[in-house]
Amino acid sequence: MRKPIIAGNWKMNLTPAESKTLAAAVVAAAGAHTGDVDVVIGPTMISLSAAAEALAGSGVGLAAQNIHAEAKGAFTGEVGASMIASLGCTHVILGHSERRTYFGETDEGVFRKLRAALAADLTPIVCIGESLGERKAERTLEKVNFQVRAALAGLDPSDVPRVVLAYEPIWAIGTGLTATPEQAEEVHSEIRKTLADMFGDDAAAQVRIQYGGSVKPGNAAELLAQPNIDGALVGGASLKADGFAAIVAAAKG
Repeated sequence: MRKPIIAGNWKMNLTPAESKTLAAAVVAAAGAHTGDVDVVIGPTMISLSAAAEALAGSGVGLAAQNIHAEAKGAFTGEVGASMIASLGCTHVILGHSERRTYFGETDEGVFRKLRAALAADLTPIVCIGESLGERKAERTLEKVNFQVRAALAGLDPSDVPRVVLAYEPIWAIGTGLTATPEQAEEVHSEIRKTLADMFGDDAAAQVRIQYGGSVKPGNAAELLAQPNIDGALVGGASLKADGFAAIVAAAKG
């Protein structure tokens, strides 16, 4: 059985003080579910320390929203994997479509960051997904399979279960649109087949695949009931503790 994982991507929102308050509220609202569901929050870089204080001893994980592929060096404005780990991070979100679209991140860059995350004993949450044009052109499966292969190529099969994949159709992020449970399950099932082709059935069966894209308390249960959907990467709805906790409860079943 794959343990569900619900992660909140707070994006560029909240000051450190506000993040600490919300993190404490998430612990109060959802912390009791951490035995059944991996619960993770992802504040901004400057808020990681403040959030870590509120999460201490709670079982709720802490994610950074990005890292650099190198551990250290002359990379102004960047942060290495071991640096965020030292702040208490357990996870890192990689390859989000906003990083790819606005900041030019490439599949090769995600490939390198994934390995840096694993080397620092972080759980990488690797985002993949198609644009609206690609879905209309019936290229969804081609696109996500390419991204999976590009990010995970060459990994030792023993490392594969440490990776979380997040299928986020770009057209559903922040738009209020959501893939139907059937659409999402079709893609998740295809991703698992690709993993099996790359690493074998046993490794593929252990990888958790989240759905992301306007996930809310009202649609979470139906999405999370699908056999290959193992959690959710939640955007706007993660900024309210009660709503986020309702999504966590839906994953618990």
